[in-house]
Amino acid sequence: MQESLQEHLEARYAGAAPKADDPNNPVLASMLQHRSVRAYSQRPVTESELALMVAAAQSASTSSNLQAWSVVAVRDTEKKKRLSALAGNQRHIEECPLFLIWIADLARLEAAGERHSLPHEGLDYLELTLVGVIDATLAAQNAAVAAEAQGMGVVYIGGIRNHPEAVARELDLPPRAFAVFGMCVGYPDPERPSSVKPRLPLSTVLHQESYDASLNGAPVEDYAARMLNFYEAKGMKTNGDWIRHSLHRVRGAEALQGRDRLVNALHAMGFENR
Repeated sequence: MQESLQEHLEARYAGAAPKADDPNNPVLASMLQHRSVRAYSQRPVTESELALMVAAAQSASTSSNLQAWSVVAVRDTEKKKRLSALAGNQRHIEECPLFLIWIADLARLEAAGERHSLPHEGLDYLELTLVGVIDATLAAQNAAVAAEAQGMGVVYIGGIRNHPEAVARELDLPPRAFAVFGMCVGYPDPERPSSVKPRLPLSTVLHQESYDASLNGAPVEDYAARMLNFYEAKGMKTNGDWIRHSLHRVRGAEALQGRDRLVNALHAMGFENR
């Protein structure tokens, strides 16, 4: 029996969920069922399925219609193995049938400016780097929704930023092009299912009219306790409850797995970031 939208909301918020006015909205139902999928069946992702994902990505909002992003699709086994090593030896990168790398791409605009002898010094500023990163992120999330609407699953790979210059060489990226993150794509292995992970309470992240810092206290502690129960029930290896696990991830430069030098790497790759 198919779960209702309200049941999906209950799973997302571990019981403390808002009420759904439209219990039969298929788009919302698909979005609320999102989970990270790291285990895939042998079924390939077809070119037409990929094309629909990219069409959805290109339908995302983009700052001033600059479309400052690109995506590299990788299916080659050896290339995925090398990218996996650069991203922290994450096995699912090797195992997924399709690995997408989302690029903040200012190279396209730079090339157009040079061809037409038009000024493009604005590309030297941090604002345009942010535009590229935001455009790539919005596009990728649309693609993720499109993949899930077609029955596939995805997981984002931030580890692709561990060694940005090496990734750029692997993908033949030009200057002013930067791999923001990767995305494993494939049909989930039914023998190794994943679970919907509860999020912070809606009331903790939704502020009305102005930011309410008091929401960063007791509601977060309550969520951390509920997440500890979730981790234990799923047999997940964490560094304690959500608070301790999250703070362990940001404890210092050593926790960033090489990404603490990202500013210098971006400079070397043509991003001035003034």
